[in-house]
Amino acid sequence: MKLNHQKALVLLYILTIATALTSAYFYGLSTFVAIILGLSAVKFMLVAFQFMEMKHANIFWKFIIIFYLVIFVGAVSIILR
Repeated sequence: MKLNHQKALVLLYILTIATALTSAYFYGLSTFVAIILGLSAVKFMLVAFQFMEMKHANIFWKFIIIFYLVIFVGAVSIILR
């Protein structure tokens, strides 16, 4: 199934609302920090590959984006635990 811009935008809205609700109701629990970072990572990937057209880029750039995301989310998760 191809993801068009309207479906991606609706998914971004849903993920943003889920992130806001998670942060509002579970403030201070370190487990939910990882959930919020995961939701943010999904949003980052959606924006990068759908709206910035990285899905048509060279495999090197795709690898760099995913590698950066894994390192960043992993480092922040470890620091905040």
